[in-house]
Amino acid sequence: MTTTSEDSVAFTPRPPAVKINTISFADVRAALAAGWRDFRTAPLIGLFFGGIYAAGGIAIFLLLKVYHEPWWIIPIAVGFPLIGPFVAVGLYETSRRIAAGEPLNFGEILTVILAQRKRQVAWMAFVVLFIFWMWLYEVRMLLAIFLGFKSFSSVEAFLNIVTTTPEGIGFLAVGTGVGAAISFVLFCTTVVGIPLLLDREIDLITGIIYSFKAVLQNPVPMIGFGILVVALTFLAFVPMFLGLLVVLPVLGHATWHLYKAVVAPEG
Repeated sequence: MTTTSEDSVAFTPRPPAVKINTISFADVRAALAAGWRDFRTAPLIGLFFGGIYAAGGIAIFLLLKVYHEPWWIIPIAVGFPLIGPFVAVGLYETSRRIAAGEPLNFGEILTVILAQRKRQVAWMAFVVLFIFWMWLYEVRMLLAIFLGFKSFSSVEAFLNIVTTTPEGIGFLAVGTGVGAAISFVLFCTTVVGIPLLLDREIDLITGIIYSFKAVLQNPVPMIGFGILVVALTFLAFVPMFLGLLVVLPVLGHATWHLYKAVVAPEG
């Protein structure tokens, strides 16, 4: 029998579908506890990655308050959404190694981070940057609508206007609502998406779809975790951003453990 060209085509089997588990607040608490354990197990690694964000926050503060060079804020603000997923990968890889009993070699962890440049995590960084730019344009548009194209002599003057005038309060109310919606999209995109792209060989769109599915299938515990992340991050800002040294690594480790609870093992 003659074999046609169609018969001789080799088909690559599709990877198995990702199964999303249903979780509860108990799983969120367990993930947070595991995140704290991982930080205590590898504190120097956690402090290194947390220090990246703390340094960025301090730099922005100094540029605004001390050096009066606000134009530097834009390149710094653009850089952080780009490097954020790679910093997260470092924390996820650390947690993965702790769970697997593998050595915590910092050089190897950095090698894993650098390897993500050729994987789908690199594209996720640009998705995060795009969402971040949407937020920047939203802020600028609302400033124009509520406050006009005014210039403010200082941060204190801006805060005084937005907290004591009807226009400023309107800006805060609408901006908070729109910002919360954009933050929700960012959370749904990345909370499971980034660890999934690190853990498995899947494409970016598939990772984002399953990340949204994980949140929509578990809205109460997942959104509760997201609100906790925002609250703890804001509290970490208070002592001159130094709280980020601990809070962000713990939350990063916790996100990995929450991912492992939400996404069923392969097989």
